[in-house]
Amino acid sequence: MKMSRRQVLAAAAALPALGAAADAPALKLKGRVNHSVCKWCYRGISLEELCKACKRLGIKAIDLLRPGDFPKLKDYGLVCSMTSTHGIGRGLNRKENHEGCLRAIREAIEATAAAGFPNVITFSGNRGKDMDDEQGMKNCEEALKKVVGLAEKKGVTICMELLNSKVNHKGYMCDRSTWAFELARRVGSPNFKILYDIYHAQIMEGDIIRTIRGNLQWIGHIHTGGNPGRHEINETQELYYPAIMRALVEAGYKGYVAQEFIPTRKDKLSSLEEAIRICDV
Repeated sequence: MKMSRRQVLAAAAALPALGAAADAPALKLKGRVNHSVCKWCYRGISLEELCKACKRLGIKAIDLLRPGDFPKLKDYGLVCSMTSTHGIGRGLNRKENHEGCLRAIREAIEATAAAGFPNVITFSGNRGKDMDDEQGMKNCEEALKKVVGLAEKKGVTICMELLNSKVNHKGYMCDRSTWAFELARRVGSPNFKILYDIYHAQIMEGDIIRTIRGNLQWIGHIHTGGNPGRHEINETQELYYPAIMRALVEAGYKGYVAQEFIPTRKDKLSSLEEAIRICDV
């Protein structure tokens, strides 16, 4: 029987008491969503502890790590679903940043491919006072075409993240889906896609499900987060993640869905468990 929105949220709200107890049974998931989680949201929790929680919760991967972390993931049979590279503000939209950014991207591609992992991240950088969006896109395109061939050869996908410029990343250029997907079209490679961050997209433009359905070919990775506040994805915020996840599954999305909300509970792993249950459609 299909649960109503009220029933789904009520069930999720009852979960915190389960927490991440060491002796809790492993979750039985439906297997239609490739679950991941961003390590930076769990400061104070070691990578090893998070790996153990991932194994119990059915999470296959951890996001935004560096190659030095890969051996620990391998110990637990986990994947790094997005390898870190360069910073957010100084990105590919300025030619003076190309040398440093491309060096970091190439190094990440090599290490990611050697580990058998799928993705590396990149960022557009900020507009500033002297950079319009069209010139910034041309500069990003030029840079990406210098490195996407290596990504194709190594079987790794470069993903540029869409971030909001309204609240968290003032001046960031890749802040709208139209700009992001046009860049992907111009680069024209299956090994360059967009990291579609639902939290950031909701702040900038909303219309999440329609955007996913109309542009799935350009989406290589998903991040979650509750809005407002970037906290838990339950009934405390405005997005309804069960419907969003169903839209992804029905559209044929095969990439990872990485939880990137900042837990507010003392038991942070109970919030992660709740999120996995909500998204496991």
